[in-house]
Amino acid sequence: MAEKIKMQNPIVEMDGDEMTRIIWQLIKDELLTPYIELNTEYYDLGLKHRDETEDRVTIDAAMATKKHRVAVKCATITPNAQRVEEYGLRQMWKSPNGTIRAILDGTVFRAPIIVKGIRPFVRTWKKPITLARHAYGDVYKDVEYRVEGPGTAELVFRGKDGNEIFRDTIHEFSGPGVMLGMHNTDESIRSFARACFNYALEVRQDLWFATKDTISKKYDHTFKDIFQEMYEKEYSEKFREAGIEYFYTLIDDAVARVIRSEGGFIWACKNYDGDVMSDMVASAYGSLAMMTSVLVSPDGCYEYEAAHGTVTRHYYKHLRGEETSTNSMATLFAWTGALRKRGELDGNTDLVNFANDLETAAIRTIEEGVMTGDLAALSELEDKKVVNTAGFLREIRKRLDQILSER
Repeated sequence: MAEKIKMQNPIVEMDGDEMTRIIWQLIKDELLTPYIELNTEYYDLGLKHRDETEDRVTIDAAMATKKHRVAVKCATITPNAQRVEEYGLRQMWKSPNGTIRAILDGTVFRAPIIVKGIRPFVRTWKKPITLARHAYGDVYKDVEYRVEGPGTAELVFRGKDGNEIFRDTIHEFSGPGVMLGMHNTDESIRSFARACFNYALEVRQDLWFATKDTISKKYDHTFKDIFQEMYEKEYSEKFREAGIEYFYTLIDDAVARVIRSEGGFIWACKNYDGDVMSDMVASAYGSLAMMTSVLVSPDGCYEYEAAHGTVTRHYYKHLRGEETSTNSMATLFAWTGALRKRGELDGNTDLVNFANDLETAAIRTIEEGVMTGDLAALSELEDKKVVNTAGFLREIRKRLDQILSER
């Protein structure tokens, strides 16, 4: 075998939970360390270790990402009450993704992995649609209250000096109901806009943005205004030179246009819209397990991960000694994305080429009819061979070796 590829600077490696943790190690053993002198700064974000460190390890991993600029993350558990009991946790720890996003001030970009034989359910879609989700505020940081009887709900804002600046009635309740308050900040919205504009320039794709500013004349309209102001002042000329466009419309119009489109653009959405629409886009392209995800900060930090969870059902089968056929594509593409970006930032062409070759080998494996069970159920190829979790990675390695031998 040829000499291993060397890495000048490390990637921050965040290990995870359950079946994806198993796949994580298999990918490293089968497809990475035989070819690369893998240089990572390792953080164990498995639920047990997060509990042992009172979640300090998650903060440390995020700060390391700010230092080294490139990270790769395995899927992790965000515990509910059942998980607290199952793992004997000290408390119900917050989502590690949410913690990392807040520290990096990042925007999440998700895009499908396109392979022949698996056609999108939306037949007009011929190219990937990348979903950019603002990962701060809105209902994810709301304050809620269950109203039990008649009363007045008001929105009040006091300045730092304690003086009341604004007061308005939300609703006069005549009986039980619910209410919530949510917020965002101009700073976070600007970071979101900048990350979207920069990413569009990096991948040379049109950028769409959508809110409901006709109804939400201050909250949503602020998003629209900040995007437009930043575009006109900083990005209009850069977009023109790159041959791409920025397009704004209402969220309901955007949904209609997306369904009729052929894809090939970035669709930026507010937090809740992005949460919902990213799952819709993933499902319509075929599988959440075939969706890449990268968190991009406005100052140029990148954290790559799979868009899906920890595949709990398969993990329990694995623990019982039963065979699994778990799709590792999204986790593998998290690694290739991080390796490629590390190579680009360091000027390491060998590392960039390896990442590209590994993705080509993975796609070729599926397009030649060798795949995990979930993809076999979706694929329109006539001749299909279903392989188990480890077998799929071995099949990718065969094709990778062939590609590398032809270089």
